[in-house]
Amino acid sequence: MKILLIENEKDLAKSIVDFIGKEDFIVEAVNDYSTAEEKINLYEYDCTLVDLMLPDGSGLDIVKKLKKLQPKCGIIIITAKNTIDDKLTGLDLGADDYLTKPFHLAELNARIKSILRRRFYDGSSEIIINEIVIDTEKHEVKVNNKIVELTRREYDILLFFISNKEKVLTKESIVEHIWGDDANAFDNFDFVYTHIKNLRKKLIEQGANDYIKSVYGIGYKFTIK
Repeated sequence: MKILLIENEKDLAKSIVDFIGKEDFIVEAVNDYSTAEEKINLYEYDCTLVDLMLPDGSGLDIVKKLKKLQPKCGIIIITAKNTIDDKLTGLDLGADDYLTKPFHLAELNARIKSILRRRFYDGSSEIIINEIVIDTEKHEVKVNNKIVELTRREYDILLFFISNKEKVLTKESIVEHIWGDDANAFDNFDFVYTHIKNLRKKLIEQGANDYIKSVYGIGYKFTIK
């Protein structure tokens, strides 16, 4: 899962990235409005954490843009301002949750997971696609009740496919979502083929249907039709 953190306080931002990064989330952090706006215009995110008090703009404007550009993205507002008006405005704009500083990082982590479950998996920590069962809490994948040993990247790619069923995903979009800012370091994205080839092989070997289809000249699609 890919998360964008928009936080003015750099020390707090680092603490959040270090903590939730242990959950194998891909976390990108920015500290100002202009960079945040650039990010949400270029990339898609599963959840965004938005500080209302940014040095060059309002976090509420970021919430508005996110709801327009990425309606599936979960939004948590984090701010030092503890007023009912801020909370109501943020929630009215479409934010999913609200945390007032200071807060426990474990609480933030729990709220992120809750939003992701509600938005992508109908509130459950288990995703069931016919014979495939994914436990998002344990990061465990089973096919016909047999555990499939996946690498972190293979697991992330599988989740990304399932979150975008029947949608054609380009290699570029897969790399940007799974590798985050590191995507800029690659000269090409041909290595994605190897990760997907290994993922398909492992699933099929345990008895899964071949749901991942190549779309010639474009990318891949996870289809159950």
